[in-house]
Amino acid sequence: MAKFKVMAMNIPGAGNESGPDKYSLEMEALGPIGAEIIEVSSDSTQGFLDEAQDADALIAGRVQLTKDMIVGLNKCRVISSGSVGTDKIDVAAATEKGIPVTNVPDTFIEEVADHALMLLLATYRRLLTLDHMARDGRWSQGRPMLNHFPRLFGMTLGLISFGHVARAVALRAAPFGMRILAFDPYVGELSMTRMGVEPVNLNELLQRSDIVSMHAPETSETHHMMGEEQFRLMGPEALFINTGRGATVEEASMTKALQEGWIAGVGLDVLDPEPPDLNNPLLTMDNVIITPHVASASARMDPERRRRVGREVALVLGGRWPRACVNPSVLSTTRLRRWKPYSMD
Repeated sequence: MAKFKVMAMNIPGAGNESGPDKYSLEMEALGPIGAEIIEVSSDSTQGFLDEAQDADALIAGRVQLTKDMIVGLNKCRVISSGSVGTDKIDVAAATEKGIPVTNVPDTFIEEVADHALMLLLATYRRLLTLDHMARDGRWSQGRPMLNHFPRLFGMTLGLISFGHVARAVALRAAPFGMRILAFDPYVGELSMTRMGVEPVNLNELLQRSDIVSMHAPETSETHHMMGEEQFRLMGPEALFINTGRGATVEEASMTKALQEGWIAGVGLDVLDPEPPDLNNPLLTMDNVIITPHVASASARMDPERRRRVGREVALVLGGRWPRACVNPSVLSTTRLRRWKPYSMD
């Protein structure tokens, strides 16, 4: 009999892989401590609790883990997410319950930064429009169109949030000769200036930037932080890039900004909701480039992400603190006071 019961929220239709080795990467760390992984088959609150109420740990999936679900857990010691964002988990409820919530904030930084820069360059150089011109017999129209735009060298890039990905984007953009601004009320100015990035407030960033790149996580504070007021502050030649979270942008306002010419174009890897309705007007606009939330994808990313989830759960079940925790205040609760800090031993 297994020592620990780890429930994985794999809901039918979520598109996850299957087979006997499905959780082999997570089990590299969980197997040696005597844990087993069992899938949750229901996404209803009662169905979930019938299966998972006695779980020692949860691996979160694409289905919302609500307060009622978390409150009903009897033994759970950790909830682990295999992504940077934890918007599918009621973190406040987990904190109140004394359950640390882990994520993987540093596993696919380079991939997302590469994708952000790709969208920036493709949007700036009107890649899709040029591709259509080449295919539609309008070969001679491409150069006259681009002759209206300034060169990238010397333009200003504004980064909303200055976490790991934004810093990696700054490193990539600097050799292109771009001036870089950043807004992040939770990051000290020296962390920006030592990278040659100028700290500014949000309004100044929007007014001064030729290209704005969104990297904020989805929280109650950042929900729809880019709305009509913010898009109106940008110029008619400005571009907007989002590889963070779709919900940080009020999509109707962004659509209106494009339709009425407040901004020139957008490059998006995230939308709200996802996938988008096929009647979404963004899908028909020539000045919009959309990729299907794939910025983090690479051959390296998924195995590393899954191994990290297994290691985080194994650390907590072994009485240690995880490497990454989005609610560290939970450490002060009575049930966790005797826990050992994370270490490699």
